[in-house]
Amino acid sequence: MNSILLILILFIPAFASGIAVFFVQKKGTNFLKLILSFSGAYLFSITVLHLIPHVYQSTNTSPEVLGIYVLGGFLFQLFLEQFSQGIEHGHIHTEHGHHSHRFPIGIMFSLCLHAFLEGMPLAATHQTELALGISIHHIPAAFALGSILISTHLKKNTIIITLALFAAMTPFGFLLSKAISAGEVGNIQQYFDKIMAVVIGIFLHISTTILFESGSIDHHKFNKKKMIAVIAGVAIALASFAFVGEHDHAHGPGESHQEEMHDHDHDHHEHAH
Repeated sequence: MNSILLILILFIPAFASGIAVFFVQKKGTNFLKLILSFSGAYLFSITVLHLIPHVYQSTNTSPEVLGIYVLGGFLFQLFLEQFSQGIEHGHIHTEHGHHSHRFPIGIMFSLCLHAFLEGMPLAATHQTELALGISIHHIPAAFALGSILISTHLKKNTIIITLALFAAMTPFGFLLSKAISAGEVGNIQQYFDKIMAVVIGIFLHISTTILFESGSIDHHKFNKKKMIAVIAGVAIALASFAFVGEHDHAHGPGESHQEEMHDHDHDHHEHAH
């Protein structure tokens, strides 16, 4: 996928859904819950079907060590939620004093860090599927963030700039990760599989929490709709196999760049002789 198109897919839905709080009532959040259920199932399926097999093909790190990094990512997201209070899941908590005039620094920092890390796997394969899942997942998260920012009685321009910053964090993560995977930032590429493993742990935590928490056992009709949304998310992730070429599985992030450099060096060596 073209990088500019990918950035637009990541930025526009998050920013637009955040801005929507100025025009939409906060009531009637069942539709947002259905979006959450779909994105949670889709993210979980993409992680299991694509990201985990891809990162475990790495020759730089043993599977046991990668498992530790996956677990670390899972626990790290658990730690972040102590500050974000679950906004990543589209939850809006008004009982924690968010009606003050103070800017929610802890929430904003943890949410932006989370969004930044989510963008990093996009430098690898399966960009289209993963970008769609992240983009949908950010719709209720941005709406929840916008609602909290409005409740703090900040100026409208400040809220808009803050929402734009949040929407831009995932594209920033993608661009940095792309540079790392291409070996353009020092020699950090050797750690790329570990970074991927941490993000996988984060995705596993986010997606499973969404699936467990979205919906309510007191609303059976909604639970039926939730199951349909979950099945749709899994089905679309499975269907993506039909569109994944063999080239996507044959090369890890940055491998094509390394092969080009190797071929260039080989040709240069033959030319010298």
